Amino acid sequence: MKLLEPLDINGMVLPNRIAVPAMVTRLSGEDGYVNDDIIDRYRRYAEGEVGLIVVEAMAIHGSKSGPLLRISDDSFIPGHRRLAEAVHGASDSKVVPQIIHFMKVARSGWRQKIEDLSAEQIEAIIADFGAAAARAREAGYDGVELHSAHAYTLSSFLSRRNSRKDAFSGKTLEGRLHMFGRVMAEVRRLVGHDFPVGIRFLAEEAIKDGYTVDEARLIALRMAQAGVDYISLSVGGKFEDAQPREGHPLYPYTGYSGDRCMPGNWYPALPHAHLAATIKQFINAKGHDVPVISVGKISDPGDAERLLQDGKADIIGMARQLLADPDWPLKVRQSRQDAIVHCIYCNVCKQLDENFKEVHCFLWPKGARQAPADDPSRPLPVWPDGHGDLTATISDGQIQLAWPKVPGVIGYDVYRATDGEVAEVVEAVKSNKYSDRTVLGGLRYDYFVRPFDASGTAGPPSRQVSVDMPMPEGLATMLEAADA
Repeated sequence: MKLLEPLDINGMVLPNRIAVPAMVTRLSGEDGYVNDDIIDRYRRYAEGEVGLIVVEAMAIHGSKSGPLLRISDDSFIPGHRRLAEAVHGASDSKVVPQIIHFMKVARSGWRQKIEDLSAEQIEAIIADFGAAAARAREAGYDGVELHSAHAYTLSSFLSRRNSRKDAFSGKTLEGRLHMFGRVMAEVRRLVGHDFPVGIRFLAEEAIKDGYTVDEARLIALRMAQAGVDYISLSVGGKFEDAQPREGHPLYPYTGYSGDRCMPGNWYPALPHAHLAATIKQFINAKGHDVPVISVGKISDPGDAERLLQDGKADIIGMARQLLADPDWPLKVRQSRQDAIVHCIYCNVCKQLDENFKEVHCFLWPKGARQAPADDPSRPLPVWPDGHGDLTATISDGQIQLAWPKVPGVIGYDVYRATDGEVAEVVEAVKSNKYSDRTVLGGLRYDYFVRPFDASGTAGPPSRQVSVDMPMPEGLATMLEAADA
């Protein structure tokens, strides 16, 4: 599998093409120092053999933002050194920190904008990025990633909504790229050319008057020309369409752009893969082979492999899926795909982050602070009645499923096939009931359920049930009249 092939990024050799993008954990304290819980979270990814681990965004400056990691002065270096050593001690995984500058946001709804920054403040931000990157190298990280995505400072300079009128002017694409160029030059000056520097930016802003992939591919080309060593793509997550809540600071993932950034279970798989493919193909055609990371509801190993084989990505990024099951790469390498704990994209993790609470996965055992350890020797869960007597009833336009409880399991994967198609997991639940509300009259649905335990070990499928969903009564009558 190409998914499991190594990749050399400016001397940083990834053991495979699987990455966990930066994902806030809220495990650090208000002081921003690395602690044991943070180390355990990232060591867990390394134990699962994730090729590239991007540590959650860490501030390069001293502004307060709740429980957020920091790398804003030398006092933070020892903790980051411990984290890097823990990852390197667990596997061949590579680890880079994502460094971020963000603007002030008040509970009143006021927020600072790049238009408010003075020339002196901009110069300080550029210097802070360079100093933070140098600390990352000193701490023993394998590289560094610049955060130029979502609602944050560097991304705001790139935005079509940038209204500055100086050298960083939003009137031209070159003006919007100027801040990135200054930051990149300063980072290279302090870390050298033999230290991998990646960047995370938006393939699409997903806001009114925001840029789309047509400009994103040009932005990516300039980043490649400037010498970035990899490009990680995201979408949306902007302040411009954030939904205000009285007494709370704006959270840039509550509007449509937030949906696009972390697409929920109502979105199809791979909603952003075409964006990464477009950008990769454009910069490749211009003579640059900078690796591109594609993200967004990529959780099936077959889908991930096809994106690589078809030349639509160089690395596959999975944040929520690897939170749910950090052993995904290990299980794929061992041909144990059936043991994968599938992310159901319920976005409980997103809701926890929004409320400044520790980010856990809904599918973990209750009270767990980290994903449970993989245990392939654990006996399979067994249906108490020997076959899993799944039942289905139709009520109020939905199909309601029920099945016997299995002792010792933490959840059940619900599989569905529509009109004879291949069965796929449509939901994971913790109770022994599920209501399918996305069914359509006139189609046939086949279901079965598999229990899984804390390590992701799945038991045998239940008995399969088939349901012919009737047409709504009024519509059926109209169709019969039309046929007559």
